[in-house]
Amino acid sequence: MRARLLVIGVMIGAFAQGARAQQAAATVADGVYTDAQASRGGAAYEAACSTCHRIDLGGGTGPSLKEQRFAQTYAGKPLQTLFSKIATTMPRNAPASLADDVYLDIVAYVLKENGFRSGARELTAGTLDAVRVVAGRSKPLPPVGDFSYVEAVGCLAAGPQHTVMLTHASEPAATLPGAASGSSAAAAMPLGTQMFRLVDAIAYAPVWHGGEKVYVRGLLINLADEPRMTISDLQIVSATCDDSSEPLDRPAPRFDDDG
Repeated sequence: MRARLLVIGVMIGAFAQGARAQQAAATVADGVYTDAQASRGGAAYEAACSTCHRIDLGGGTGPSLKEQRFAQTYAGKPLQTLFSKIATTMPRNAPASLADDVYLDIVAYVLKENGFRSGARELTAGTLDAVRVVAGRSKPLPPVGDFSYVEAVGCLAAGPQHTVMLTHASEPAATLPGAASGSSAAAAMPLGTQMFRLVDAIAYAPVWHGGEKVYVRGLLINLADEPRMTISDLQIVSATCDDSSEPLDRPAPRFDDDG
């Protein structure tokens, strides 16, 4: 009987030790917050933190809270470290002025923006020490649609009514406003079959003559009769366009004497 109790005790102890080890091994990749919590945190972050850290967490007068900087600062440490930093120093002009549950919501939002999935339970103060931070993951970009922020390469051409067209354009790819420009790699990017009217391109008129290959980044506006792109970045990557691409679905408009 005594031997049996001893065996049972050993088994219970091993189970408890395993449970503690499993809890200690939890990471931010295990779904430690909920979507609703991150949504609240996003609103709180925009109101209290985005002025210093930017709306995309990319860093401004305050450090970046994502990607390499996030990993260098917090990876391998308990999530309590991130929470304590945020809760005791932010916002800059009123540190520790928010409620603890608001700071928890902001931490949840930071995790979401670093690519970590949500889970079924909200992040609580009692779980912070048991969860370890790991390096962030790239957040998936949203699908391209109307008013998506995109980048593309194509050929500059004059259009009717003193407009500027991007012809032989590549399929627009989703990007982020705070992301690094892809213009350095654009010279090697293939052209395509798309065509867009470039909105407010007149400001760039002194630097182009038509026919250059360019990199453009901006908002996509899907008008049925004439897809358009606004311009937040336009870089000439080649003085001439490679015409070996597939022909356009429709003739490229040309600037004529009638305007």
